[in-house]
Amino acid sequence: MPAAGGIGPGNGKEYPGNLTPFVTVSCIVAAMGGLIFGYDIGISGGVTTMTPFLQKFFRRVWEKKEAAKSTNQYCQYDSQTLTMFTSSLYLAALLASLAASTVTRKLGRRLSMLFGGLLFLAGALINGFAKAVWMLIFGRMLLGFGVGFANQSVPLYLSEMAPYKYRGALNIGFQLSITVGILVANVLNYFFAKIKGGWGWRLSLGGAMVPALIITIGSLLLPDTPNSMIERGQTEEARAKLKRIRGVDDVDEEFTDLVAASDASKLVEHPWRNLLQRKYRPHLTMAILIPCFQQLTGINVIMFYAPVLFSTIGFGDDASLMSAVITGIVNVAATLVSIYGVDKWGRRFLFLEGGVQMLICQAVVAACIGAKFGTSGNPSDLPKWYAIVVVLFICVHVAGFAWSWGPLGWLVPSEIFPLEIRSAAQSINVSVNMIFTFLVAQVFLIMLCHMKFGLFLFFALFVVIMSIFVYYFLPETKGIPIEEMNRVWKSHWYWSRFMEDLDYPINGDLELSKGGQGAKNV
Repeated sequence: MPAAGGIGPGNGKEYPGNLTPFVTVSCIVAAMGGLIFGYDIGISGGVTTMTPFLQKFFRRVWEKKEAAKSTNQYCQYDSQTLTMFTSSLYLAALLASLAASTVTRKLGRRLSMLFGGLLFLAGALINGFAKAVWMLIFGRMLLGFGVGFANQSVPLYLSEMAPYKYRGALNIGFQLSITVGILVANVLNYFFAKIKGGWGWRLSLGGAMVPALIITIGSLLLPDTPNSMIERGQTEEARAKLKRIRGVDDVDEEFTDLVAASDASKLVEHPWRNLLQRKYRPHLTMAILIPCFQQLTGINVIMFYAPVLFSTIGFGDDASLMSAVITGIVNVAATLVSIYGVDKWGRRFLFLEGGVQMLICQAVVAACIGAKFGTSGNPSDLPKWYAIVVVLFICVHVAGFAWSWGPLGWLVPSEIFPLEIRSAAQSINVSVNMIFTFLVAQVFLIMLCHMKFGLFLFFALFVVIMSIFVYYFLPETKGIPIEEMNRVWKSHWYWSRFMEDLDYPINGDLELSKGGQGAKNV
């Protein structure tokens, strides 16, 4: 069966080691790097519905919103300046992720996190004290540089630190932090919007300093990964660190494989150019398509603009902010489900189940909004129960994303790249993610205005495409040591044609059976 594509976790090497308190705390602290990304996603959508914020910086949008209250609900927020405020961050993150590749490889994962925290801190200060639109956008770009560095380094750090049996759960801590950041931002928006004097938006934007300080201080306290230490020539220190991380003295086999992978990586003079080699075709494909598909689920339409979206479908400003809080709670709870199940049920199961769930919800939401708003965008009298039904299915959609494409979109790319291309490939992964995040954020309000309820069907089509892609082309990576990941490609019905033994030995001592479904040490 084509979709079988993977191999069981029991094949090949099983390195000794435990889930030690040291590695657990290290991964929790590192995963908090996701707070800055999540907080920004949640806060930007909320402040754009605050009347004092719109009156000060986007007065035309506010005037259009007031004029459109009884007419076309689809188009009241259609403004390129407003969407540039939101999406400028992602262009900056795209540029930063390319520079972060070199920093992460040559200076280590921790320093890349530190740079991310400091840049985000500077952006939060500028936004909190902004007096003009240019200050807002400049601050957003600094925030974007911070997000680019953090998103480049944190998933790699988590995948390299975690024991392979628990890699999925610990890596998803990054996505959990993103969802917590979104929820906290939505709660703060709700209360800050009620502050008399209309300056609550400054607290919302300036509050980004808190998650920035967390990742900045955390990066100073974290140990570096053995992979990164070996890569920078600190071999004996790396062996001692690996013993402490795994909680056992018998780390010779894993350490030898890490050194072998590092030696192989040093032979690669141009990792960016190396990505184009035939043997890296599966890795490059996943580094591009997984983040692309993650954004085309339509989730950022909901999470960026949840307050705007709920206001558009008939909620008042306070009610729309509260609805965003509800989706934030669902997002966090469903991510916990993924942490529990990713190393039990596997990546492919969660990908496929989440895809089916999102598809059904998008179809229902499109039908509900289409039936009431039609193409005119004027719902006349919108019953409360009707709006509740829409929110309910949006929440189920968010849950489907939060235990599938949300966390796995970061986990799977970070665990499949061999060391010699790991930093460069992760930069491709982050860059593609930011490109499509930017595009979706920039054109969403235009698409909502012109495609109306059909926008949800547009994203539903991509959910179908990406689910088919996962079914046929994504192998299972559950329970495979990160330096042994080559064998999932060599046993796959399609990708095996790109993996030549002479070109790509599995650390020199792992041989796959003829059928591609087993492995043995020789």
